[in-house]
Amino acid sequence: MHLERLTFILEVVGQKGVATVADICAHSDLPKPSAYRLVQELVGVGLLEPVVRGKFSVGSRLKRIAQSDQSDGALLETIAPVLQQAAAQYGAAFFLSRLRGNSVEIIHVETPNTGVSFLHPGLGKRPLHACSCSKAVAAFSPDLFLASDLDGRLRAYTEFTLATVCDLEAEFEVIRKRGFAECVEEIERGLCSVAAPLSSSGLGAAMSIGAAGSLRIFTPDFREKLGIKLIQISKQISFNLGWEGSGDLRVSV
Repeated sequence: MHLERLTFILEVVGQKGVATVADICAHSDLPKPSAYRLVQELVGVGLLEPVVRGKFSVGSRLKRIAQSDQSDGALLETIAPVLQQAAAQYGAAFFLSRLRGNSVEIIHVETPNTGVSFLHPGLGKRPLHACSCSKAVAAFSPDLFLASDLDGRLRAYTEFTLATVCDLEAEFEVIRKRGFAECVEEIERGLCSVAAPLSSSGLGAAMSIGAAGSLRIFTPDFREKLGIKLIQISKQISFNLGWEGSGDLRVSV
């Protein structure tokens, strides 16, 4: 348990780039005193290091071990320009999400600068069962969903939310076959989104890119075309990042 908590803290800090104890607590059930004590342990052995008062980053010792930077900032250097181009092309907000702890969080949004009307999905955590960005990750990360833990605890945000494990398992199978996920008024009436994981395994399986818009614009035909486009973009991003498995998402039409 102790090692798992230390590993979890390293994962959160590594993904965020710079994190506070409050950030760590927000993505776990750790009480603040325990989180602070564990952070100090990691600082003591060089796996974390203080940046400014109350903020920590991955330590130089861990960087030498990992020899890579998968922080939000480093990823966005590659991904943000691609999302901006897609936003301009499709006139919709495009986002990047990643698994942080046991929840999926939208960490960046690019919006069209062409003067068209669009819906902004907002930043922050999303429910694993009721948003395309989360379902795109959860479908390829089966350990996130354990039936014994979720039965009877899935909130129905609208009448379209899938609130049973059985229904979700069926949808995850569809997502794995076609390579992208949809959310059609499942978390908010009138709001739709489409998302695809950056890959079906490895680092990319814990991240997704997607787009959000109104039900009027995101018709079934538009969502299908957008899903296929997102798969293509995901493959290119994974290739640019040098990740293995960048070409393993299938396009089934």
